[in-house]
Amino acid sequence: MFAQLLRAYSGHSAKNDLLSGIVVAIALVPEAIAFSLIAGVSPLVGLYTAFILGLVTALFGGKPGMISGATGSVAVVMVALVATHGVEYLFFATILAGAIQLLFGLFRLAKFIRLVPQPAILGFVNGLAIVIALAQLPMFEGEGAVMYLLVFATMATMVLLPKVTKAVPAGLVAIVVLSLVTVLFDLDTKRVADLGSIAGDLPSFHWPEVPLSIETFRIVLPYAAVMAAVGLIESLLTLSVLDEMSGEKGNANREAIALGAGNATCGLFGGMAGCAMIGQSIINYTSGGRGRLSGATAALLLILFVVALSDYIGQIPIAVLVGIMFMVSVETFEWASIDRLRKMPKTDAFILVTVTVVTIFTDLAMAVVIGVIISALVFAWQHARVYTRTFIEGRRKIYEFDGPLFFGSAQGFLDQFDVASDPEEVVMDFKRTRVMDSSGVEAIDKITRRYEEAGKKLTIRHLSDDCKKLLKAAGRYCTYEEDDPTYKVAVNHEEYRKVY
Repeated sequence: MFAQLLRAYSGHSAKNDLLSGIVVAIALVPEAIAFSLIAGVSPLVGLYTAFILGLVTALFGGKPGMISGATGSVAVVMVALVATHGVEYLFFATILAGAIQLLFGLFRLAKFIRLVPQPAILGFVNGLAIVIALAQLPMFEGEGAVMYLLVFATMATMVLLPKVTKAVPAGLVAIVVLSLVTVLFDLDTKRVADLGSIAGDLPSFHWPEVPLSIETFRIVLPYAAVMAAVGLIESLLTLSVLDEMSGEKGNANREAIALGAGNATCGLFGGMAGCAMIGQSIINYTSGGRGRLSGATAALLLILFVVALSDYIGQIPIAVLVGIMFMVSVETFEWASIDRLRKMPKTDAFILVTVTVVTIFTDLAMAVVIGVIISALVFAWQHARVYTRTFIEGRRKIYEFDGPLFFGSAQGFLDQFDVASDPEEVVMDFKRTRVMDSSGVEAIDKITRRYEEAGKKLTIRHLSDDCKKLLKAAGRYCTYEEDDPTYKVAVNHEEYRKVY
């Protein structure tokens, strides 16, 4: 595997990945510290997570160049667990969360990310871009004009330098030059070291010191399940965003497996659960990092900072990293979606805005779930009608249907019939209708009983064999003709027979 990886690299792509990895590694430091403080643990816990999870997903994940580490969306889930039971329970929850994610990928369930509609993905991206920008604002507290000037200089460098040359990532130039200026002129501004010490040793194996009992699992499992879900959603949506930017499709199931393995390893080596970081992933992408070497470089440099270079990294001004994150926010926001709002259907626009707002004020998982639910309800409402055409054929009345017959349209389907006024012979033609679920099957059964009770003969045309097997009343009280559909009804046959 590694031999193939090395052969795939040209000198140019390797240089881009290495330089991009340096930028990402430096940008990871304040993020890891901040998210550790949110979770109520030592900064080293977040830094170990960024190293371990970042390295595992960089080498084995489903999208080369995607960056993973400690994230705010997962960290907020841990707060109550750490405050109530301590950090050892967090380590155990992290192992369980990783195991859940690993199983999710092994059973190839990542395909369900396709159920997230495009407006919800746009809302997720826009909401996360705003969250990234808002997260930088506390850094300005107690700062003066120097902070604002350094932020402006960083953003100007990242906008203007690529127009001159792309040989070196603009973010790296901003970090090096402005850090030197800050140190040489001893500018009065907040440095990375002011957030907390990042000095430490290499992570070592540590089995969580918790009792292995049913009570422990009862306490930890709900947190682990939520952390696993949030991590999977954010990672797979980030993968979808990068797929769109790069034009190359990643492997969602492979990403889920790598994420689970990485998180389980974090729990065993003093780290907390994390997931893909859309901000750092976009930094990597825009800085030229496209391969696995970029993520691996970032992870290895990060642990080098912790073990040997903490004093130097501590001198980097926070303003430079804030400026980089502001540019990440600008790059992440889908500006074209503002224009699309006027042109897209009102329901899609509502979903986009709703997911954006919920992402900002609650969390990503809630926003995505709400987006999927709204989309599903809108879809059901828009298709909750079976169109009917009737005509007389000899002494028989023919009902021809068009549209899906499912739980949303079943009542409307039943309302189409005039059992009392219909002739002695009636035909229901399902050639243009597909029976989607057990509610549709039950609706056919109900109307069959009504005609039987009225003493009238009912014939069904073009109904699939699968539907016939599920029907209870229709099998005894009507006849069939012209059978040609081959679709299957989405219902468990044995369970349906038990119920009916």
